[in-house]
Amino acid sequence: MHATISTDICIIGAGPVGLFAVFEAGLLKLRCHVVDALPQVGGQLSEIYPKKPIYDIPGYPEVLAGDLVQNLMRQIEPFHPTFTLGERVESFEKLEDGSFVLTTTDGTEIRCKAIAIAGGLGSFEPRKPAIEELEKYEGGKGVYYMVRDPETFRDQRIVIAGGGDSALDWTIFLANVAKEVTLVHRGTTFRGAADSAEKVKALHEAGKVNLVLSSNVTHVHGQEQLEAVTITANDGSTNTITVDSFIPLFGLTPKLGPIGEWGLELEDDAVKVNTLDYSTSVPGVYAIGDINTYPGKLKLILCGFHEAALMAQGAYKYMYPDKKYVLKYTTVNGVPTL
Repeated sequence: MHATISTDICIIGAGPVGLFAVFEAGLLKLRCHVVDALPQVGGQLSEIYPKKPIYDIPGYPEVLAGDLVQNLMRQIEPFHPTFTLGERVESFEKLEDGSFVLTTTDGTEIRCKAIAIAGGLGSFEPRKPAIEELEKYEGGKGVYYMVRDPETFRDQRIVIAGGGDSALDWTIFLANVAKEVTLVHRGTTFRGAADSAEKVKALHEAGKVNLVLSSNVTHVHGQEQLEAVTITANDGSTNTITVDSFIPLFGLTPKLGPIGEWGLELEDDAVKVNTLDYSTSVPGVYAIGDINTYPGKLKLILCGFHEAALMAQGAYKYMYPDKKYVLKYTTVNGVPTL
């Protein structure tokens, strides 16, 4: 049976801007439900560069991306937001009373009074390597582009491909879960955090992971399930090894996705907004963060935070046009709870 959720604002996107929007809405005593196609909160900060330092967040001379996500989650705890993760919003319907019904890929139905699109650059799809018949083993047959549940790989022989933070982090983590872990990287140096790269090298030296550099996975083999992969070195030599799972982690490609079919005014694959309240061409629908566009737009997290604050005020006025809201400073009134 599919879940049905009712809330004030449905926030599409659990990146830093979407999370901060929960806080700003909470100050107005508006309930929020957050939906994201990724299996965890944080958007790009969690998925692509959790250990990358960020230098332009006010009050933080330097903060790791992953730590910023954790801080944002703690900040919104008093407002008890709810989440649907690992599902993408597919369909959009506006009702006669001005409210909305959204349905996700897994059939979750979300009824809300306003929508805030905070989807970063759009919904993210994995970058797939150009390997013949790779798709044959998707859908639980041995090829995975994300690690949703590490237990999936318990006692398996797995090959991870990539040289970024995700590849390094999952190699380290799965070394204690899988039977055998092989990390294949086309270069000799890694794009990910130096500390993570050193940990992977130490695990390799200790015989806990196999590290294959200057190489690519070029072929996949098997009947119904993946059974083996062929690794080709830059010098042309090949080696075919038996595996249970292959996890290529080459990052994510942003796509506007179904949002592009909602009748919103677009410009260069971004949603046009009114900077008065970051409303779109559809009343009750707002867009904040990297997914929107307007004259002078800067794609910075701190600008998204500003947009979230004005969006929450606009959504409140949309939902309660006859109520007058008086701005109250948190330094005076503290943080209310829902």
